[in-house]
Amino acid sequence: MNFLELLKIEFMKVKRSNIIPLIFVAPLLVVASGIANLSSYFTPEYTNAWPAMFIQSALVYAYYLLPFSMIVVCVMISGRETQNNGMLKMLALPISRYMLSLAKFCVLMFYLFMEMVVFLVVFMIAGLIATSSMGITETLPVLYLLKWCAGLFLTTLPCLATMWAITVLFDNPLLSVGLNLLLVIPGVLVANTPFWIAYSYCYSGYLVSCSLHDFTASSPDTAFSLIPFLPCAILIFVLVLVLAVTQFGKKEMR
Repeated sequence: MNFLELLKIEFMKVKRSNIIPLIFVAPLLVVASGIANLSSYFTPEYTNAWPAMFIQSALVYAYYLLPFSMIVVCVMISGRETQNNGMLKMLALPISRYMLSLAKFCVLMFYLFMEMVVFLVVFMIAGLIATSSMGITETLPVLYLLKWCAGLFLTTLPCLATMWAITVLFDNPLLSVGLNLLLVIPGVLVANTPFWIAYSYCYSGYLVSCSLHDFTASSPDTAFSLIPFLPCAILIFVLVLVLAVTQFGKKEMR
């Protein structure tokens, strides 16, 4: 069985799960509340309404709601194998457990991508309603929104790999959820220290914080620098993903 066939099977496993409704919850909550709170301050002469709405919505979403939803998705994907000795049945087949873990992580990345798409679509719809109701004629900045949503997706990947590694290492769902939650909560605090570069749980939130800096700063220099962030993020992503892949199903093989 090749990797594409294995990936197809993994998507079939989660086809009837509640993951799809779940990825709508966080974007709907944060966009509706964020834009509703901010739109009351709008006037027809208001400028930069779209960046203001994006930052207002994305700050809480990037630091908390997005990681929280991905933690649940991790547990739901992992739980498909733990029920009814599903893991032992899968490992009994001539399938590499390394490929199986990678396939599951690819499914996880797909749902992260889908949630970002939902966030973008919901945000644009809510933003258009808010600007039109307030008489603002500012053009929808599609490229701006695509750039920052793509940035959110990419900066969440190291955190997602860490979440998956923790889910693989701890069989108890409550333990893995609790540990991941404990790591997510201090993200906003760590982002304001020099140690943020090594803390993947704050990457996406730090990116939005930098967009806030760019929005309010008078100088054109951006607050987010790819160096040394990119090498560190890639290193963390590779290390934790290798850990997740090598440890997946290892206990059941004994």
